[in-house]
Amino acid sequence: MCGQRFFGYIALGGCLFLYSMLASGGPNLLTPGAIEPGLLGGQLNFPSGETSPESLSNKLPGEELNLQTAIETALQDNPGLAEMQARAKAMAAIPSQVGTLPDPVINLNALNLPVDTFNRSQEAMTQLQVGVSQKFPFPGKLGLRESAAEYEAAAASNDVDEVRLLLIRDVKQTWWNLYYLDRALTTVRRNQELMRQFVEIAQTKYRVGQGLQQDVLLAQVELSKLLDLEVQLTALRRTGESRLNALLNRPTERKLRLPVEVETELQPLAAEESWQRQAKENRPLLAAEEKRIEAARERLDLAKKDYYPDFKVGTAYGFRSGNDPVRGGSRPDFASVMLSITVPLYAGRKQAKAVNQRSSEVLQQIYSLQDRRQQVRREISTALANYRKSREQFVLFKTGIIPQARQTVASMLAGYQVNKVDFLNLVNAQITLYNFETEYWKVLAEAYQALAALSAATGEEQIDE
Repeated sequence: MCGQRFFGYIALGGCLFLYSMLASGGPNLLTPGAIEPGLLGGQLNFPSGETSPESLSNKLPGEELNLQTAIETALQDNPGLAEMQARAKAMAAIPSQVGTLPDPVINLNALNLPVDTFNRSQEAMTQLQVGVSQKFPFPGKLGLRESAAEYEAAAASNDVDEVRLLLIRDVKQTWWNLYYLDRALTTVRRNQELMRQFVEIAQTKYRVGQGLQQDVLLAQVELSKLLDLEVQLTALRRTGESRLNALLNRPTERKLRLPVEVETELQPLAAEESWQRQAKENRPLLAAEEKRIEAARERLDLAKKDYYPDFKVGTAYGFRSGNDPVRGGSRPDFASVMLSITVPLYAGRKQAKAVNQRSSEVLQQIYSLQDRRQQVRREISTALANYRKSREQFVLFKTGIIPQARQTVASMLAGYQVNKVDFLNLVNAQITLYNFETEYWKVLAEAYQALAALSAATGEEQIDE
């Protein structure tokens, strides 16, 4: 019996040693702080979540896309932003059009032509006339129309800045979500490798009578869970990749590879009041609403001026043929001068209703500005709360939870070697550790996503932390 146990130890130790050598010969899964405990003559490699996942990034196809390059590409190529820029350019061409007098009208007329002979010299009043006329709106109307159009054009320019900010926010948030999924996939794949080692350990101990079949089945189930999780994360990454490509105006199936190293120092932020003040001064959304209020007020003043008449002035010259039977000689030509005035005869049903309409539009824009201000305040409060929560979680994971979880795994592994800890608890401890490491990258990405939201909410492309 002792001999059988002795040879079982030798076989188990040799198997574990072979697996440790295979693991050490592959991609570097260990960090300086990784646990390398001996187990019955062999070694079990426990990858650390702090390791930079070069192995995954180097295997991903496609170009490496850092965050700044993604932002610059989106600002240059995004069709939604280009659409708003074209709209703003079109709006900028309107003020001079509406602020200019209507085009003059040239008239060519044949007056009092007899239909029996069509002879121009038969009747004294027959003439060929050429004239010109010009409409003149009541003084001040053109200026008000131009001013209203200028405010609308300025609001359209602010809309471009707003879309630009939102585009940068979306690119940042999508990029960081993709980065988190890359780190999560790396963690899951390392954990799969470890679960495969667990399966081999459990199988070897079961063969030599030192373990239970349920340990083998448990390790296999956990490995299957990790394989299923990899499938889910891969699908989420593909969705995020498509979304980022769409923002960059690239084919959605294009493969993207993100860099491995990122800044992990999350700085504390200033008080909320300072961000609210900054948004009030810089947010293009609010500036656009303010300009639309001014445009609405100009249109209201214009509606009030419609109570006053517009004018039309014209002049004409008539050419006559034939001789004057009284005075003798050729008939003299005729000169005409015309003045037309519009009469606001239906002011109660027309001009008064227009004033009421424009007054309501001013109120509508004022309420819209108030609503936008509340929206911006809410965005800032939410972004700050999310950032502070994620930052606190990140620090907690980095300095407390993950180191403690690693110590727990090391302690339980030592207990497992001497049969003081069962296999289920060891596996659960390792799964818990890798869940914490996945959350570590998730809260880091969420913190940067919150910063992106805060940056857009305050009207800055890049905030000063």
